[in-house]
Amino acid sequence: MVCGRTLATGQEPHMNAPLRLAVLLSGSGTTLQNLLDHIARGTLAAEIVQVVSSKADAYGLTRAAQARISRQIVERKSCATREEFSERIFAPCLAADVDLVCMAGFLQLVFIPPALTGRVMNIHPALIPAFSGKGFHGRRVHEAVLATGVKVTGCTVHFADNEYDHGPIILQRVVPVLDDDTPETVAARVFEQECEAYPEAIRLFSAGRLRVEGRRVRILPESKEGR
Repeated sequence: MVCGRTLATGQEPHMNAPLRLAVLLSGSGTTLQNLLDHIARGTLAAEIVQVVSSKADAYGLTRAAQARISRQIVERKSCATREEFSERIFAPCLAADVDLVCMAGFLQLVFIPPALTGRVMNIHPALIPAFSGKGFHGRRVHEAVLATGVKVTGCTVHFADNEYDHGPIILQRVVPVLDDDTPETVAARVFEQECEAYPEAIRLFSAGRLRVEGRRVRILPESKEGR
């Protein structure tokens, strides 16, 4: 399966048109801000048209309001089942006719609707499958990295599925772990790489250059037309 902008039958691709993005978040929205910054600089041809938060007090909602982006709040406790929660999370994304959904510090497990299969990405602050899964988020990830004594860590961009930090890996960036590191210094070094890896994965998606083959993602060569 080649993942990229989906087209109606007979429609010609328009890769120069901005990609329509939805962002799911639960916290401060630093990843949302990074994407907005790339868009403003012209290094990401996209438009964020919808933000959905699983927490009413997430500062990411303030960032979205400042950028005049449509916002929705869907809290897990307000839903009787995870299926209902998932449906309500993705409903505004589908209504906004987005090309891609980007999880950005989104801490809840959701079930992806068939209409968005292969069109939901996540970024995780470690090298999946290490330091990933339920409970591994934020500072906890970097504390575990230091406690384990690994010499490298990094970030992973992957297609999301119906499990925590699972799904085919698109890109990974590696950073060293130094002897005098703290969770904060590791987090800062990893986030620098996140800021480049996520936009790059989105650009590859927009160009139709991601081919999913089972558990693997192959990055296709750039077409001559795209140069």
